[in-house]
Parts: sequence; C-alpha cells; structure tokens
Amino acid sequence: MNVLTTIGRAMRQDWRRMIVMGLMFALLMQVLMMIALMVRFQALPNYVVGYDWIGNVIHIIKSTPSWSDIMPIVNQEWLIEIGKMNYDYGTGISEWSLNVVPVRMMVLFVLGALVALCLSLLRRDQCDTVTGTTLRAATGLGTILIAMTNATMSWVVCCAAPSWVVGLAMLGLGVSTSLALESMGPVLNLAGFGLLFCTIVFLAWRKARQPRIVSGSLKHA
Repeated sequence: MNVLTTIGRAMRQDWRRMIVMGLMFALLMQVLMMIALMVRFQALPNYVVGYDWIGNVIHIIKSTPSWSDIMPIVNQEWLIEIGKMNYDYGTGISEWSLNVVPVRMMVLFVLGALVALCLSLLRRDQCDTVTGTTLRAATGLGTILIAMTNATMSWVVCCAAPSWVVGLAMLGLGVSTSLALESMGPVLNLAGFGLLFCTIVFLAWRKARQPRIVSGSLKHA
C-alpha cells in the first residue's frame, strides 16, 4: 500500500466529514471575524451590501487583457459587505467592515477538509504521544497560518482595504508595521498549506508501513 493509495482510501472513507468540516470552517471563520470586529469596536454593524459576484467575475474575465491578472483580481472580489457606517461625514464613511469573499471562503473550505483528513489519519495512526503531539501542533500551526492570512476585515485606519493584517492592527500592532507585513501573506499561506500537506503525507507513509512492521514483528516472534 503506497502513500497515495492510503490518502485516497482515507478520503473515500471520510469524504462526508471532510465536506462538513470544510463548510463549518468557511462559515465559522466569517462569524468569528464579525464577532472580533464588534468586540474590538464595541458597536453593532448598521449596514449590509450585496454584490453581483458572478456578474463582476464575468466582467473581469472579459475586460482584463492578461490572463495572469484575472485571478488576483477575482481573488479580491466581494459577495457581501457587513459593517459600521459613520454618517457624521456627509453621506457616510465605513469605519470597519467584514467582507465576504467567495474565493477566500473556498480556500477556508479546503482548509477545513484538509484538517479533517489530518485528524482522520491521526486517529488511525498508532504513534507515540510525543509524535502525536508534534503532528497535532503542525496541523494547528498550518491551520492558523492559512486562516489568519485569509481574513477579510477592513478598518478605515488601515486604508479601508480588506486584509489579514487588519487583525494584527486590531490586536495592537502598529498600523505601519501591519501594512508592511501584508506582502508576506502569500508566503505564510503557502507555508500553512505546506505544513498540512507534509503532515498528511507523513501520516499516510506511516500508515502504509504499519502492516509491514506488524508482519515483520510476528515473523520474528
């Protein structure tokens, strides 16, 4: 039994759990970001705006000359905006908002599915306590990196641009420092996925070796 066969078998056995956990990750992340914004600014949202995401994506594809530019633009396209509008300045200015971005939600769905697969392989793995703790820590770190870099909150102090660094600024990190870290988002995101994939491959490799180890032990016995 090779690594890919082991991963494929685990996915076939737990595909329902992977889908449910993926959906839960995508939805709960939006809820947690909304709660974080309300707690941080001690205010409830007072406006909701919906956008024609499908129509906007079609327009982007038709009007963007370079195919390499299409995905980065679509990646930032909003579906829903929920936030707090301050009407003290004319027609109003959005002080903070949560931006629901379908592409980011797809990433979070994949994240949840991968975490479910990791946990499934961990349950079936007969590893020692130290190894199990290390693998769980790697899964947790990868999850945090991906979830953090796919946050879509905006704050007027941070140029009102929805970004993962807004969360850092809300936690007290200097705004200029937070914005300077924004370019590291793709690297941290890839690092998170790399950790999860490495964990999955390692667990599948251990699982594939277990029958050989058991049969070898019985033979010597």
